[in-house]
Amino acid sequence: MKRLIIISNRLPVSITDNEEGISYTKSVGGLATGLDSLNFQTEMHWIGWPGIHPDDAGKKQKISRDLKNQNIHPVFLSAEQISYYYEGYSNSTIWPLFHYFFVYTEYDARFWETYKSVNQLFLEEVKKVVQPDDLIWIHDYHLMLLPGMLRDHLPDCRIGFFLHIPFPSYELFRVLPERAEILQGLLGADLVGFHTFEYMRHFISSVYRILGLEFTVNETIHKNRPVRVDNFPMGINYDLYHNIAEDPETRMHIERYSQQFKNKTIIFSVDRLDYSKGILHRLQAYDRFLETYPVYRKNVVLILLVVPSRDNVEKYQDLKTKIDEYAGYLNGKYSDINWAPVHYLYRSFDIKHLCALYYISDVALVTPLRDGMNLIAKEYVATKKNKPGVLILSEMTGAIIELNEALRVNPNNIEEIKDTLFFALNIPESEQIQRLEKMQQVLSRQTNARWTSDFFSELNNIGLIRKKISGKYIDAGNRNSIINAYQNKRKRLFLLDYDGTLTGFAKDPYKAVPDEKLKILISQLIASSRNKVVIISGRDRKFLEQYFPQSELILVAEHGSFIRKQGKWTRKFSRQKHAWKEEISELIQPITDRTPGSSIEIKEASIVWHYRKTDLWLADLRVKQLLDTLIYPCTRLKLQIMKGNKIVEIKYPGVNKGAAAISMLDFFPSDYILAAGDDTTDEDMFMVLPDKAITIKIGGYSQNAKYYLHSHNEFIEFLECLTQDKTSLT
Repeated sequence: MKRLIIISNRLPVSITDNEEGISYTKSVGGLATGLDSLNFQTEMHWIGWPGIHPDDAGKKQKISRDLKNQNIHPVFLSAEQISYYYEGYSNSTIWPLFHYFFVYTEYDARFWETYKSVNQLFLEEVKKVVQPDDLIWIHDYHLMLLPGMLRDHLPDCRIGFFLHIPFPSYELFRVLPERAEILQGLLGADLVGFHTFEYMRHFISSVYRILGLEFTVNETIHKNRPVRVDNFPMGINYDLYHNIAEDPETRMHIERYSQQFKNKTIIFSVDRLDYSKGILHRLQAYDRFLETYPVYRKNVVLILLVVPSRDNVEKYQDLKTKIDEYAGYLNGKYSDINWAPVHYLYRSFDIKHLCALYYISDVALVTPLRDGMNLIAKEYVATKKNKPGVLILSEMTGAIIELNEALRVNPNNIEEIKDTLFFALNIPESEQIQRLEKMQQVLSRQTNARWTSDFFSELNNIGLIRKKISGKYIDAGNRNSIINAYQNKRKRLFLLDYDGTLTGFAKDPYKAVPDEKLKILISQLIASSRNKVVIISGRDRKFLEQYFPQSELILVAEHGSFIRKQGKWTRKFSRQKHAWKEEISELIQPITDRTPGSSIEIKEASIVWHYRKTDLWLADLRVKQLLDTLIYPCTRLKLQIMKGNKIVEIKYPGVNKGAAAISMLDFFPSDYILAAGDDTTDEDMFMVLPDKAITIKIGGYSQNAKYYLHSHNEFIEFLECLTQDKTSLT
């Protein structure tokens, strides 16, 4: 990549403006720390809010000049924008909802309008900085509209987006009034990354059910572009943490804290002040522990480190008051003149102080109620070099997937946390070290460097696919060459799918009938003695013959089960009794009865289950159930199950569009072959045709087709150019 542009809500520097002037210090924690230790082999720029809102234009200019020397570009926000965009929509609407605190979610039209306008401000700054071939990496929930905005203004740029918090289930996400706009914004990226597969799955489900976009594994087509989603668990700078105890300053802190808490078993808890962290639940569990196991009183201490955060917000002020009160309550309840059960600190610690506490702690109690990843758990494990310790970890964190040797707890279950604390304090040291070493092996591989490397590798991969796809689109240049080739050939064969190719879809399939424009177009194509036109469809022969009665047309019905040539139909299977139809339809009927909007169509040679009018999520579930139900009887009866566009079809084996296309080549040897279709069933046709054939996928790209068009309307326009002998688009 030429340059990397990182865009996040906050810049990697903290700015102080006081009587002594403006000063700059590196930010501690979060994304800035995660990326700071990486050695990017490229020029890097960072765009974000500087954390202050000076009213003086001169100060803004000075800050911009100072930071520009470091390739840092500030986006200045007013006090009102910070209130409505940051404190409002980002942290009072999105944050609680995405962390499953639905009752805390606040809705205010001013929040959303300001959120949009601030994302627009970020766009304007990006447009000043970006150059061709730059790679743009947008981070987190504050800027979920920005990828879509960027795509509209810079359609060819490479955009990655990473969400650092959980993505909620569809049932929660759907309550957001702006749900569709948020998804449209995120899908402006080429690659959307999450910490875990669970968050990725929730996102795919929401896109599927809200926007109607279907994914093939982890990829969808949005506005004629491939968009990929994947999980990339964020790691830490493992070597830094694993060796930090050998640093002289850290060693000094270790010795001081060891002396301070001499002969005490240390339980360590560190979190930012937030209701999602479960700090009060932790204190309640510790209370129950001391109550249930009095032998540990005077021998154990909980070091509770709470890092200040948003303490100007009422909910956070209330939370801090409750934590203060509960810590005081525990000390009043259990302490004596020589011992207090809770050592409570409300402040930030630098990395060496923090790692010294990690190192001396016997147990790390990490029990958020919901957390995107939680790097604290990883830092604790990495720091314990040749030192025993036990990690108690909430099953609601992303980190639990990698840290399998941690003691897993439900953070809402106070009794479970209490009992797990007792268990942790009785694990033999040899087992503690063994557990830590297994987790350290994982963390040493899944580092922050690996996180960025995997993300960029995937982003570059999707970029190559997009470039390849763009070359397949029939634009003015290759359209003219296709038309020129058509005009110079004498025996021309057309293999044309019907639904989705010659006409659009309808919820009722029998209402998707040819209009006059299509009828005229077909008549024009068959009027040339050099053309042989085949409509090759999954429709039954009665439908096709009703709307395409011309004897010059070859009709292929039910994917090749019936073929009409020169007005006469032939079948491609024996006239055996269709006893299987009754058995199969009886299996399908109960699923149809439980699936509103679905229907069964009995054809001469097949049975089709339609679900175009069914809820997307329910249809997906029912298709899986149907396939499970049919797999064994269809194997016994030697029948084929085929998934198409909103259909499942059961038919005789060996009957497909590919076989039908081959028979047409034998019947009408041609020096020009054009095949078009929109469905998975058309892939059989694309795969068997010779290399000289012009194969066109309608509605999206295909690995097997040479070209693609976005819609059946574009394909009709393309055919009109052929019939009118046009050599250009004008």
